[in-house]
Amino acid sequence: MPSLPLSEKVRIEVYLPDAPKVAYWTLLNELDLEFTHTFGGATTIRGMAGSYLSVAGLPIKDRVSLIYTDISASLTKNLAFVTQYAEKLKRAVFAALQEESVLVAVSRVCHVD
Repeated sequence: MPSLPLSEKVRIEVYLPDAPKVAYWTLLNELDLEFTHTFGGATTIRGMAGSYLSVAGLPIKDRVSLIYTDISASLTKNLAFVTQYAEKLKRAVFAALQEESVLVAVSRVCHVD
């Protein structure tokens, strides 16, 4: 079987509590629009189970939503841009929710072309 060409992408993921409050739904919709208009698309997965340690050191079980986008770029060549974007994204999410349990993650992924 011939090998398929791979293209490197940068994946930006935002994990949010899946809370039944307007602010969470609004932010998820805003992130979807931001990722779609800026990078061409987004994927949202709702209702995942998660856990984390609170600031007080107590384990918390939570429902989590994940929204992510893949950027057609090399992480190594665009590290400064991706770092700045992820930091800006995390500040915006915290400002919108004032939540201690938000994770913004960046990783390198490959797509089969």
